Amino acid sequence: MRLAALISGGKDSIYATYLASKEHEIAHAISMVSENPASYMFHYPNIHLVKQQAALMGLPLVAKKTKGQKEKELDDLEDAIASLKGEIDGVVTGALASSYQKMRIDSICKRHGLLSIAPLWHRDPVEYLHAALHDNFEIIIVGVAAPPLDAKWLGRKIDHQCIDDLIALNKKHGISTVGEGGEFESLVLDCPLFLKKIEVVKAETNWNEKERSGTFDIKEIKLVDK
Repeated sequence: MRLAALISGGKDSIYATYLASKEHEIAHAISMVSENPASYMFHYPNIHLVKQQAALMGLPLVAKKTKGQKEKELDDLEDAIASLKGEIDGVVTGALASSYQKMRIDSICKRHGLLSIAPLWHRDPVEYLHAALHDNFEIIIVGVAAPPLDAKWLGRKIDHQCIDDLIALNKKHGISTVGEGGEFESLVLDCPLFLKKIEVVKAETNWNEKERSGTFDIKEIKLVDK
């Protein structure tokens, strides 16, 4: 079965793509480039790097711009998916627990006679993070938006110690260990699907103390042989 992968650059979408690739052919990548940092549906920080990630996976990319307006952004997503009709049999996404997102993607796929595949749906979040590390995913945090997460988390690598710290924050403050509630955003620098590894050369940490949120904005990268 030929699939299009809806990828944001973050861990969920790319790990879901990796899992789906074990059973299906990943034929295309779709990226939604939102102008709204607070989009209900789409990832925002460092979305420009999805183009590079898709190239590293050898995938042609459909990049669709959207204003990121609630519900209206779904029309833009549907246009992107519909543009591949006849070339794919389904769409794979990194949906974990958000019924808001999954139901809407499921509906779009159904209207176009496509399967909606979500390998991570309702998977234990801590087990999933450890599995991603075991499968040689290198992931960093590029956005935070929930106290007590602060600027020190920006650019932090997700390793086993980081997972332990997220578990502790989950127990004390209710923060999702995978950032499912928008508490943090991530970026995949390396995984088995990549031909080369992404290395950050230059980045800026932007922190808004009043809103207690910030981003790790990557300005320059280089590709490194594995």
